[in-house]
Amino acid sequence: MDNIKETVLEVILSIVPITIVITILQFTLIWLPMETFIQFLIGVGMVSVGLILFLLGVNVGLLPVGEMIGSALSKTKKVWMIVFFGFLLGVVVTIAEPDVRVLSSQVDAVSSGAIPKSILIIAVALGVGIFVALALVRIIFSINIIYILAIGYGMIFTLAAFTPSIFVPISFDSGGVTTGPLTVPFILALGVGVASVMKGKSASSDGFGLVALASIGPILSVLILGVIYG
Repeated sequence: MDNIKETVLEVILSIVPITIVITILQFTLIWLPMETFIQFLIGVGMVSVGLILFLLGVNVGLLPVGEMIGSALSKTKKVWMIVFFGFLLGVVVTIAEPDVRVLSSQVDAVSSGAIPKSILIIAVALGVGIFVALALVRIIFSINIIYILAIGYGMIFTLAAFTPSIFVPISFDSGGVTTGPLTVPFILALGVGVASVMKGKSASSDGFGLVALASIGPILSVLILGVIYG
């Protein structure tokens, strides 16, 4: 019950400020047709209910399952299995991420189909999957995250020099949308689950950093897509 109250309060505090700002703009500057403004208010209500149910689902289902999967994989003591299923889970959870679908639809519309929606989703998902797997390798072998971040961003800036300019902002937005409400909780829970079981690992330090690494993958994959399409 407390979890439900906290979730409802969290959503209200997130939605109310933007609703107030748009309402003020409506009656001072923009003066949208009343029908459109009413549709906005209805949309706010639907988004609020959807977010409450979504966040409850994440807390009740995704987080515990992510931690249990990470723990179960670690107990097998098979590196290939941990890495493979980390990659697979990274791909499928990204495909299910609402933010990724919004971005792909916008890019498809703006580019008039030059950058197909399905291709962009697959590229982003593969990028996340590869770097989630790499992040799990980092946890297993205690690799310093700074080295991976430095190499990753070095590759990003190098590829950016050879990619058509239109793909550069899209690639960084792709990295941003993978830090959405579905991907982040699951990936973090997976990392914490892996780190909590393995000897010599700390869930509070080794279990984090997966999202930072996972966001590099989509940037690189979309930049590579730019080189191919360019």
